Amino acid sequence: MANEVTVPFLPCVSIDDMVNFYEVLGFGTTYRQRRPHPYVAMRREDLHLHFFEIAGFDPEQSYGSCLVLTSDIEGLHRAFAAGMRAAYGKVLVSGTPRMTRPRARKNADGMTGFSVIDPGGNWIRVAQPAAVTESGPVGRLAKALADAVVQADSRGDVRQAVRILDSALARTRPGDDPVARIEVLVYRAELAMVLRDPDTAAEMLARVEHVVLDADESERAAPAFRDAAELASALSDPADVDARR
Repeated sequence: MANEVTVPFLPCVSIDDMVNFYEVLGFGTTYRQRRPHPYVAMRREDLHLHFFEIAGFDPEQSYGSCLVLTSDIEGLHRAFAAGMRAAYGKVLVSGTPRMTRPRARKNADGMTGFSVIDPGGNWIRVAQPAAVTESGPVGRLAKALADAVVQADSRGDVRQAVRILDSALARTRPGDDPVARIEVLVYRAELAMVLRDPDTAAEMLARVEHVVLDADESERAAPAFRDAAELASALSDPADVDARR
């Protein structure tokens, strides 16, 4: 048979928190109950997510996860990001909830993906199957970045990703791609914010400004510069910085 639909049931501390967060992302509530147990169903176009409360549940220990396949990953990420900016004044990149940025995943045949980590600690993993690359990352720094993305964005092991990036940044080699260096620095800054380390995040973003680029490299680095600017804006928010100390 065709046209089957799978709907994930995911745990949370509070269905009210889930409703508030997912409404920011453009979801609407299609069903809600308090008895015999708290439960809510949410929908955004063809994307369905259902949540149930567990007393004493710890989002930091959650294994809840699901995969969302889309043909327009950039468009969906932009929509989610716009909702966050409207509600919170910024894209949430640290703490819970938060959202990662679209990046190629070498452990998924090069598919581009990003994740939403919701208030229940569930990882909503969004991927675009059509974005398979024909070759892997080229260059020492690009390979380190790819390895770090697998650890942090796919497996949630941020500290291992940091070790990979710090090792790559600790030594400069002739022939290193300066654009890849910027991308590594920006991602390292983002991971520092996830770890509530604003000083390291600021240091990494400052190092970005000292990488020398030619015109072609500047064009290639434009997406990383945009990410850096967004991270810098979040760091400039006193409430955001204080919350991370």
